[in-house]
Amino acid sequence: MLPQSVRRAALALPRRAARDTQRSWHRPQSNSSRQPAQIPPNPANPPAIQERFIQDAVSTFGQFGRFFKYCGVGFVVLTITLCTGYEVTHQWVEHVELAPERDEEVRRWQWDLEAEKWTGGEDGGTDPALGFIGRHTLRAAWMAHNWGTGSTGSVIGSNAFSGRGGSGAGGLNVIEARLEYAQQFLAAAMQAAEKHMASNDLRPQTMGDLLARHADIMERMGTRDSLFEARSEYERLWATLSARDISAARVALKLGDLNQRLGEKEDALAWWARTLDLLQGKQSSAEVASTPVIPDTPPSEPLAQRTFLSLLVSLSAFHATSGQLRQAQAIEEKSLQLLRAIPQPESLEAASPPQALHALYVLHRSSLLSIHLAEVLYALRKKPVASMEYLTRAAESAERVALTLTGLPPIHPDAPSSKIPHPPSSETALISAYTKSASMRKPARSLLRDSRRTAAEAWSLMGVLSESSDAPGSQEKALECYERALGWVGVNADGPMGIGKAGEGILEAEWRVLWDNYVRVRTAVQGEQKK
Repeated sequence: MLPQSVRRAALALPRRAARDTQRSWHRPQSNSSRQPAQIPPNPANPPAIQERFIQDAVSTFGQFGRFFKYCGVGFVVLTITLCTGYEVTHQWVEHVELAPERDEEVRRWQWDLEAEKWTGGEDGGTDPALGFIGRHTLRAAWMAHNWGTGSTGSVIGSNAFSGRGGSGAGGLNVIEARLEYAQQFLAAAMQAAEKHMASNDLRPQTMGDLLARHADIMERMGTRDSLFEARSEYERLWATLSARDISAARVALKLGDLNQRLGEKEDALAWWARTLDLLQGKQSSAEVASTPVIPDTPPSEPLAQRTFLSLLVSLSAFHATSGQLRQAQAIEEKSLQLLRAIPQPESLEAASPPQALHALYVLHRSSLLSIHLAEVLYALRKKPVASMEYLTRAAESAERVALTLTGLPPIHPDAPSSKIPHPPSSETALISAYTKSASMRKPARSLLRDSRRTAAEAWSLMGVLSESSDAPGSQEKALECYERALGWVGVNADGPMGIGKAGEGILEAEWRVLWDNYVRVRTAVQGEQKK
């Protein structure tokens, strides 16, 4: 048996070994026995900073790459959308706006023959031989002319078209932006057509249609040089016409009107004489009578009748403004007789829209001739009552045209059982029967605008005659006439029933004359009432 001291030492050996082992974990080891350890990343270590910069740069370039990729995709999508919208708009014009007339009733009254032609012929649209650029340019001209050009109302345009007359080559005038852009597009389309003429790919009527459209726009510009250019193009169109039919008669009428506006009186009469010959079926030659002779019967075809009535109005205005009052009176009286000989429907409400539009056209021309005759009789020092009678008839006819085109009743809606006329409606839109028709839309809008102007002119002249009369109540009558004239050509700007400014189709100078007459008579009437 071991001694007790030895036994205690043997038991203490394991506990000491365990304590030495625990201390070894906390004591630093010598360099010879220590294993290499992982060094934690040090922010001040240059390799780590470079690696961080590389990672940030890669991330930044990645973000820029995604940004440019998205921009590129957006640009492609936007471009495709714009191109698609652009082409869809052109195809709409090609197949909808310029579609051929299919309504047999419209064709019966020949409104399709009066519609503007844009080189498509009976198939409508534009001539495929013009090519992609030429056809798009021609449609752009149609859009500018019919839809406008946005917010720009007018532009400074050059008058150096033909280099004749006017303000001289290089002169400037303010003209409507839609007309300027339309004529520029049409000029480009004409250049494209001339390049294809040698190959004989164009339709026979293509160049004539382009000349007619460009000449019409130049005429609407109204400057002297543009009128010269329009006349030159109509003369060129006349030379290309192989058949002397109603189309030739309408071109001859245009040439007569343009020569009259340019002061070429003899040429104007010669072209009007050709127009009458063609309307009567005569093959007019270069040698024509210097003075047109009005036939005893009007033409039978609807388009020929409308052309004939326009010619009568032109002849009436020409002789009246030339001082040939007796001759003007004879023409106007005979013209009114011829107009009464044209068959009219028993009821405009029961007539078809094409027939009603033709009847309204005849009625409006009768109102114009009545105004001309009233002015001529007054200039010949006839009794004012005769002029007043014709003016009253003209005002009633013009108002009936305007009210029918807008679908309004002829009598006041608040007094259906009385004979109080409907108040002026200068802002009422055209009825849908005409706005939906490609052939009748434009002539109906023009007729509505002209009828409102004619009604205003008739009422204004009645106001002048009433104001100069010494009869009791003449000043009050003049005030009513001036007020009604303003109502037909003014637009509301001062609240309900307020007449604030000139409406469509009336010049500011004409509006100012009407307004001054109204204010003058109103002041006089108010002064008499205070006494």
